[in-house]
Amino acid sequence: MTGRLVLVRHGQSVGNVERRLDTRPPGTALTPLGREQARAFARGGPLRPGLLAHSVATRAAQTAEEIAGALDLAPQAIPGVHEVQVGELEDRRDDDAFAAFAATYQRWHRGDLDAALPGGESATEVLDRYLPAVTGLRARYLDDRDFGADVVVVSHGAAIRLVAAVLGGVAASFALDHHLGNAEAVVLAPIVDGRWSCVQWGTLTPPFGSEPAADPVGDVIDRGADPMG
Repeated sequence: MTGRLVLVRHGQSVGNVERRLDTRPPGTALTPLGREQARAFARGGPLRPGLLAHSVATRAAQTAEEIAGALDLAPQAIPGVHEVQVGELEDRRDDDAFAAFAATYQRWHRGDLDAALPGGESATEVLDRYLPAVTGLRARYLDDRDFGADVVVVSHGAAIRLVAAVLGGVAASFALDHHLGNAEAVVLAPIVDGRWSCVQWGTLTPPFGSEPAADPVGDVIDRGADPMG
């Protein structure tokens, strides 16, 4: 099994610029910078793409279109890999909303998978829709020794960090403390018994140690981190 699963966050969107909780598909479009970020990702390597997929959100589809133009691949939409749904917090851009999301997201990474956002999803619900999509891609492509290429999936920051931490056994504090920028990726390599190894997280490579001082609420409130990154 030589291919890898590349979970890349979409390029900068209008919702990102507005610093708004924009999670419900189809959502906002990419900015011109977001399109350039997608093209830069495609140029950056070292990718060996054999399949390019994306979530149903507009910003993910447009990111995939830009990557496809650089890599000569036909993108395809797949269900289940859209962003965490924030429910009643949708479209809000205030600190209270960011803090509510970050606090719940921290609980997920600490093991409380059934904690739910108000009117939105729990971690269990996110994983129940996302993991089957990943498992299906692995079974169809990455477990096929003749495929030998990467599967690139354009998805969303909060969902990617949750899924990658679960699949790759990445420390919760590391996942909480290391946001993904637009057009940054987490790369998972399939290993034995259906398991995965995380071989890249944004610009970082293993080992992914714990971060005892991780403070997701402080990150988004005091330090201005992208709440969905």
